[in-house]
Amino acid sequence: MQNPLRRNRNIGTPKQGNGRNNRHRLPFSYAVSKYFYERLEAYEIHEREMQGHLFKIVVEATREDSFHACSGDDICAVLECVSPEDYGELSLIILRQPKRREERLSPVWGRFIYSYEFDEEYQPAVILEAVSQSRKLKWPRKLSLAEQEELSRLQVDGHKFVQGKREWTAPLDPLAVRRTQLWRTLPHEIGHYVHYYREVIRPDPDQEDLDAWVQRMEKFDAIPESEKEAFAHRYASEIQKRFPANL
Repeated sequence: MQNPLRRNRNIGTPKQGNGRNNRHRLPFSYAVSKYFYERLEAYEIHEREMQGHLFKIVVEATREDSFHACSGDDICAVLECVSPEDYGELSLIILRQPKRREERLSPVWGRFIYSYEFDEEYQPAVILEAVSQSRKLKWPRKLSLAEQEELSRLQVDGHKFVQGKREWTAPLDPLAVRRTQLWRTLPHEIGHYVHYYREVIRPDPDQEDLDAWVQRMEKFDAIPESEKEAFAHRYASEIQKRFPANL
């Protein structure tokens, strides 16, 4: 006869299904208002004045197997290539360490966040993510036209892809990652901000006419993502033309 006091050793474990529904999604806690990319743990803040505009470069500590491919000086070299009139309200650049599950489920080189919570304030922010030395870039062999173009860009950056039976793979070489994040990701994400700033904020920086601001915001939200990506690509290309030779 089974002893009802004996605890099932599988209770609360993956063998019994615990966490099965969360396996392919990023965790979210209703007890914490911040999104996962806002939850920084151990970080340093470096203030740099660029063309009369004060930027905060926030550097989160990395795991032993990860690294930030870009330095604060690298970022400032790119910011110097941006016209001061395009800085707008952008003053926060974050070098962030993603969690392992985020790297697995939502790997990105960087992000632009319209309203990022930092030091109890909400402001636009550009994020560059640390990368793990043990990871590899993986792309399926069947690619859309846009994906083929991005794969070509990565190859130009120096990523050495090898074609397998089901996918393309490449090790994360620090120099190639630096080119991708510094030459393309950073100006691309800044381009997303500039697009938003020009269409929504700059016509009325003090937002005195709330109804007009809401209309501009709704109009901007209605722009297809493909058009927003095209704008950011064009803007990044223009910034790249201003890069110093030693960048």
